[in-house]
Amino acid sequence: MRKALLIALRTTAVTLILTGVIYPYVVTGLAQLLFPWRANGSLVTDDQGQVIGSELIGQGFANPAYFQPRPSAAGDKGYDATSSSGSNLGPTSQKLQERATQDLQRLQEENPGAPGLVPVELVTTSASGLDPHLSPQAVLWQIPRVANARKIAPERISAVVEAVSEGRDIGILGEPRVNVLVLNLALDRQFGRPAPVQARDGKGPTE
Repeated sequence: MRKALLIALRTTAVTLILTGVIYPYVVTGLAQLLFPWRANGSLVTDDQGQVIGSELIGQGFANPAYFQPRPSAAGDKGYDATSSSGSNLGPTSQKLQERATQDLQRLQEENPGAPGLVPVELVTTSASGLDPHLSPQAVLWQIPRVANARKIAPERISAVVEAVSEGRDIGILGEPRVNVLVLNLALDRQFGRPAPVQARDGKGPTE
């Protein structure tokens, strides 16, 4: 009995050291050596070197001079990285229909020069609520508003969109996409930061 107990304790100790200490340190060390930027969260910095977000996590933009991401149900105010989730509302949900209708009306009012119908992804949340990407179509739809707010020719805005657009991974995986945070940062670097605007709730200026 004692011998079996000692064998079990030694096995537990070795397993704990291998899987709980050595393996995590080796994997973390290799990640820091080979992919340090990705391993540290794909953080995005501005021209002053300050972290303004992550390429992996969506965030909201209220200023009309910025492209807006998909709506978010993550947290009370959305885009809360500590509360990643969807709304879990089904297609028959009255609450979902009301929210989507309100977003649709707001988008139409804020984008009077946009071509065609509102892209569906601009009124639907992602499963995580933190999707950082939009399709090229959803980005192009917003160009008239952004160009008007920045007093820049739409063609110049389109050039920035094209420059930061991402294609399919290795040419075949996924869909073409645009990272909204990266795009908005590229706009600021190209044309300067826009003036803050009054928040929709009237509580103060916001970007």
